[in-house]
Amino acid sequence: MGRGNVRVIQTAQGTEDRLTEKPALSFGPDPEGREMQVINLYEDVEYQRIEGFGGALTEAAGVTLAKLGEANRRRVLEAYFHPERGIGYTLCRSHMQSCDFSLGNYAYVEEEDTELKSFSIARDREAVLPLIQGAKELVGKGFRLFSSPWSPPAWMKTNGEMNRGGKLKPEYREAWAQMFVKYIQAYAEEGIDIWAVSVQNEAKAVQTWDSCVYTAEEEKDFVRDHLGPALEKAGFGHIKILIWDHNKERVYERAKAAFEDSEASKYIWGICFHWYSGDHFEALSAVQHRFPDKALFFSEGCQEGGVQLGSWKTGERYGHDLLGNLNHGTSCWTDWNILLDEQGGPNHVGNYCDAPIIGDTLRDELVFESSYYYIGHFSKYIRSGAVRIGSSRYTDRLEVTAFRNPDGTLAVVVLNRSEEELPYALRLRGELAEGAIPAHAIQTLLIG
Repeated sequence: MGRGNVRVIQTAQGTEDRLTEKPALSFGPDPEGREMQVINLYEDVEYQRIEGFGGALTEAAGVTLAKLGEANRRRVLEAYFHPERGIGYTLCRSHMQSCDFSLGNYAYVEEEDTELKSFSIARDREAVLPLIQGAKELVGKGFRLFSSPWSPPAWMKTNGEMNRGGKLKPEYREAWAQMFVKYIQAYAEEGIDIWAVSVQNEAKAVQTWDSCVYTAEEEKDFVRDHLGPALEKAGFGHIKILIWDHNKERVYERAKAAFEDSEASKYIWGICFHWYSGDHFEALSAVQHRFPDKALFFSEGCQEGGVQLGSWKTGERYGHDLLGNLNHGTSCWTDWNILLDEQGGPNHVGNYCDAPIIGDTLRDELVFESSYYYIGHFSKYIRSGAVRIGSSRYTDRLEVTAFRNPDGTLAVVVLNRSEEELPYALRLRGELAEGAIPAHAIQTLLIG
């Protein structure tokens, strides 16, 4: 047998299996040339390289964490960021200034301070930076932080407030670009290096919370004429710039507008996107096909509508979207809040959501939602530097992706959202390993 045993890690509804190791499968010869119920792996067909998986380190998450007892605070951080005891997050997102999952609107500069002399990240030191530093301590040198603004300061905007959309006034474009520079410098002084930034969270959305609208032209012009040159001049030309940071249904049009402008495109590493308008996986493939040198980055997704305690559909939503995104070229993935309280907040406009871990601050208890385990089937076993390899499956009731890790091991994720157990024969190098996946379950198969 060329590949030995296959480790099986499983999470399944109606069982106690939660990232649970099951009996291994064994490869054996395929003398009959089996045709039915096959999952094929094609080791010599290679696609994108994975940068990492992670979640958002928001003020809401930091405040909730601080309300828990010391044991549960440590448990949350290890559950996400420890490579063995947790699910191995390495790539995280944070917000520049406030977002909806802050306790209220706040900006880093005072009113009408065009010279940015009042710039301060003091608010971030209360709950955001301790959370980031705790994550970094557990991850070590592989930790990466990606940051997004939800809104410029109110006085820089056409509507005079951080909430409810509005636009960045043209006369403040340079000052806003310089605020990115000051933010990066201030975080560096705290021992946190920013790995990447996006221009604007949800660049098309007018929300009741912190938001700001850019057309495709305005966004790429801001990068070309202000943000890109400002970072370069300050010695931060290595920091990656991403555009859009909104839903997938318009990802191709926004990519095309920015990447066909050669002067803007030279500053832009890739495009990031959310899941709230549906699958649109084919749009990701269109971007990758048309602009193969640009990165695809899933930067946010969460279950809306407050806490969904015990919901299995939430985990399956994550599993389906992760598989679709990865199979269409995504190389970076960050969930939304890593932790929320029993209400699905705090959130300063009542936009409550679910999170993979809910911290009951009244009882000092943690609830691990199905989404935590479904995400873990990817983030724990597909490591930074992994390369996606080719695969095929015999039925659309199974969803499959496969990766080769830097150490040579293969990680295959199989998702079954159907109502019945589905058999499969994993085929690799002319050998077969017979297995099955229960109804409403996800497996990670580890080879080598």
